[in-house]
Amino acid sequence: MKDHISVEDIIAYMKDTYGENVQQNNNWGERGMFYNPGSVLPKGVYILTFKEKDGANDKASQTDRDNVYRLNLGLSKQAFTSLFGAMPKRPAAGGIVDTGHDFTQLNHIMPHPVYGWMSWIGVLNPSHATFETLKPLIDTAVMSCEKKFKQRLKAIDKKQTLIE
Repeated sequence: MKDHISVEDIIAYMKDTYGENVQQNNNWGERGMFYNPGSVLPKGVYILTFKEKDGANDKASQTDRDNVYRLNLGLSKQAFTSLFGAMPKRPAAGGIVDTGHDFTQLNHIMPHPVYGWMSWIGVLNPSHATFETLKPLIDTAVMSCEKKFKQRLKAIDKKQTLIE
């Protein structure tokens, strides 16, 4: 038995728990889960993504190692700061956030190495127990995405009204 939850199991959990409100897409070579009921928006609103290989601007987690992936989850600023304190500063292009974390450490919830400044977190190969810890954060993230989704729909409606 493997000691971490698979990407496929997380995708199944998301679809089972949140139904058709979430969908899986490939984006920039990564898989992600989006809040997008009825597939109304072209992509929807990001809930979480899976980093399964290093990219030009994201090598800090060394996801090119065998069987290593990073689960990334967008949080509210309040949720992020309750976990880590102050928000990190935006890194220079191609850089990583300065938080003192070892971004190669497996099964440890930490700021996202590139997007931590935007309240994103990451965990490499979360165990089943760690994933249980993440579930309330996922619930909160989905609720936040629902609000963002509604705001985007209103903006689209407003724009269409102006055009007409």
